[in-house]
Amino acid sequence: MKTLGMAGLLVAAVSTTAFAQAADALKTERCATRVSVSLVGKAPTTALLSSADPQSQVDSMVTSADFQERFSRFINATFNDTPGQTIADDAAYHMAKYVLANNLKWEDMFIGQYGVTVNTQVTPNTVTVNSNANGLGYFRWNPWMVRYAGNEPAGIRISTAYRMMNNTIGLKLVASTNAPTADISANGRQAAGCRACHFDGWFALDKTAAVLGKVTRSGNNVTFAASTAGPQDVLGGLTINDDKELATALVKSQAFEFRACRLAFEYLYGRAEQTCEGPIFDKCIDAFRADGKIQTAIATVAKEASFCQ
Repeated sequence: MKTLGMAGLLVAAVSTTAFAQAADALKTERCATRVSVSLVGKAPTTALLSSADPQSQVDSMVTSADFQERFSRFINATFNDTPGQTIADDAAYHMAKYVLANNLKWEDMFIGQYGVTVNTQVTPNTVTVNSNANGLGYFRWNPWMVRYAGNEPAGIRISTAYRMMNNTIGLKLVASTNAPTADISANGRQAAGCRACHFDGWFALDKTAAVLGKVTRSGNNVTFAASTAGPQDVLGGLTINDDKELATALVKSQAFEFRACRLAFEYLYGRAEQTCEGPIFDKCIDAFRADGKIQTAIATVAKEASFCQ
């Protein structure tokens, strides 16, 4: 059997070391690419590629303008089924951009005292978010209210109620029937196939919508009236009087924290969390609960070792 001499052993050792270094360099490059593409949608910078630990840059990347733009677009696409017809219709995009740029808590997206000004005197139109004592995130922005006013015959804002719960806590429902002869009136919604969602479920769409008031349409004019239905027992036993109490109850729930971390996984991975990722998901919830910022939730997941594996 032939054995290696001293020179052969040295060559073998050097080759092994070089191979290990090359493998480490390739792993770091892959990590830099994944971190950059996932967070800001761009190829990694030279500085990030040369970093020994690309994940150490995550905290600074989630404060960047590129991240703010990309995540705001992601939120707008997630919260709406289709793009808005005008720039003002994409309320979720403008509010998310404002929250991120000003390092606000994620709950401010939905209950912060903000209004919106649409400048139609310039082309293209511009949208400005501003302070408004009567604001409720973007839920009281007229373009959003009109977009999701719904078509309930009596003007009950069922579509609005559903969107508020979908955006805040991720509620997803599928219509039980799309039959053209289906009775969509309040009486029709009492039927067995509809009642569970509209009156009996913890979200009880009709009861929840009752606190939002009614919408009236006259030609192209859309107006909204305050609720006269009185307090409603919804959301698992809470007594809710109006849209502000509804939005506040939603963002103060554990479901809101769960939604935030699911959004983090969907943004970074393009999917919801998997069962084996439970410990990481729990860590995300703890981090989000500590400061209430969506950037923190995303950074927590992106800094996990498994993200670059």
